[in-house]
Amino acid sequence: MNNWTSIFESKHEYKAEIVKDVLADKGYDTVILNKKDTAYNIFGQYEVHVTTEDVVRALRIVENDINFK
Repeated sequence: MNNWTSIFESKHEYKAEIVKDVLADKGYDTVILNKKDTAYNIFGQYEVHVTTEDVVRALRIVENDINFK
């Protein structure tokens, strides 16, 4: 995981899946890391990671193309 960088974090799995799907549709390799505590499901979050060379472009897509409001 040395060449992967987190670009999005959420406590909601569905939001991480949406970000992952949007980026995957645009040709980016993405991975979701589940950092939720298994004993107490209220702690932790889901992180979407992309390769380090795609960070800037992926962040722009997340900021400009995805709206959860």
